[in-house]
Amino acid sequence: MQTEFKKFKYAIIGLGLIGGSIAKALNYRFGKLDISVIDNNPDSINTALKEGSITRGFTYINEYILDSDLIFLCTPVKHTIEYIEKLHKKTKPGTIITDVGSTKEEIIHFVNNLPDPPCFIGGHPMAGSEKAGYRFSSAHLFENAYYILTPSKSSGEYSIELMKKLVSEIGGIPIVMDSSVHDKAAAGISHVPHVIASALVNMVKKIDFPDGKMRMLAAGGFKDITRIASSNPELWQNIVISNKHYIKEILMAFAEEIKEFIEHLEFSNYKEILDFFSSAKDYRDSFDVMRRGLISPVYEITIDVADRPGVIGEIATILGNNNINIKNINVTHSREFEQGCIIISLPDNESLELSLKLLNSCGFKAYKR
Repeated sequence: MQTEFKKFKYAIIGLGLIGGSIAKALNYRFGKLDISVIDNNPDSINTALKEGSITRGFTYINEYILDSDLIFLCTPVKHTIEYIEKLHKKTKPGTIITDVGSTKEEIIHFVNNLPDPPCFIGGHPMAGSEKAGYRFSSAHLFENAYYILTPSKSSGEYSIELMKKLVSEIGGIPIVMDSSVHDKAAAGISHVPHVIASALVNMVKKIDFPDGKMRMLAAGGFKDITRIASSNPELWQNIVISNKHYIKEILMAFAEEIKEFIEHLEFSNYKEILDFFSSAKDYRDSFDVMRRGLISPVYEITIDVADRPGVIGEIATILGNNNINIKNINVTHSREFEQGCIIISLPDNESLELSLKLLNSCGFKAYKR
C-alpha cells in the first residue's frame, strides 16, 4: 500500500496550518509527490512551491484537482460543504474525499443525503496550534496525535482502511468513530473549553480595576488555562456554530456544576468542596500525557534561579550546545503557583525531558511546568 501512496495524485484545498502540514508530511514520508493545491493566498502557494511542498497551485477547481486520487478539504465547515457540492459527480471514479474539520456530523449528514454521494471519509487530526497559516505548518504536526476518521455511508471498507494506513504513515493514530460521537466528545474536551477560556478573559476584562491591576498580575495558572483564548476568532466562530447543539448541551451541564459549587461555597461545605477538587484532580491525573489531544500541548519548564547577570545566557548555551531549540524564554513576575522564575517553552516532550536532565545535572533547579 505504501507504493500505492507514492503513485497517488493528491489535492489539498486550503493551504493553511493543517493543509500545509499534510503536504509536508506526505512528501517527508513518501518522497516527492504530485500534489495540487487550491488557496486564495498567493504568498502561501509561492512559498510552498519554492519549498517543494507542492507541485502546483491554483485559486480554483480545475482538471488537476478533479483528476486526483485523494482530495483533502482543509477549510472551515461551511466552505467544506460548498466544495463537496462543487466536486460532486465531477471527480474521477474511485477518488476519495476527506476533510480536516473540527466538527463532523453536519458534513456527514450533507454527504449522506446527496444523490449518488462521493466516497467521503470525514477526518479530524487532533493536532494544531494557536497559530494559523502555511508558515506555521510542519511535517511532524501529526506525529503521536489522534486522527479521527468518521465514515459516511459511501465510504467503503477499502477506503477506510486506506485512510487508516495513510494516517499511520504520517505519524498519526487513526481512530474510527461515528460522527455524532465525535462531535459530542469534541464539544466536551475542546469546543466548550475554548468558550470557557474566552469567557474567563472577557470576565476579567470587565471586572478589572481602572488601572489594569488584574491584567498586570495575570500569569501562571490564569495564562495557562486561558491560552486557547488566543486562537483564531473567525475559525472558532465557524466551529461553535457548526456544533452548537452539543456545545449548548455541555455548557448547560457546566452551568449546573458551577451552580452546585456556588451553593457549597455559600454554606462553607468543606467536604463537598474538597470532593469537588479531589474528583477533578483524580480524573485529570488519569489522562494520557503522551498523547496529543484536541487542544495543542505546551512543553514548558520553569527554572528557579537567583537574579544575576548572564544566567539566561548560561541556560541558553547549555541547551543550544545540545541542539535543543528554545521556542520562547521569559521571566515571570507572578509566581504564586510556580516553582521558578524563568519559563522556557520547547518544541516537544523529548526536548523537555532532555532539558530537565541537562539543566539539573548542571546545578540548576529545573521543573516540568
